[in-house]
Amino acid sequence: MAVPKHRTSKARKRKRRSHLALKEPASSSCERCGANKVPHAVCESCGYYRGRNVLALDA
Repeated sequence: MAVPKHRTSKARKRKRRSHLALKEPASSSCERCGANKVPHAVCESCGYYRGRNVLALDA
């Protein structure tokens, strides 16, 4: 059975795991009101998605 000859250093271990870091979630702006929203989702401030009103909001 294979056994490591040397201990893996912290730097080598962290380089290997560098792609596991958390990334900032994607965001886009609403075409109608300009508010930040999640891509491919209904705008929470105006209720529009792709130019259509799909969520009735009380103003």
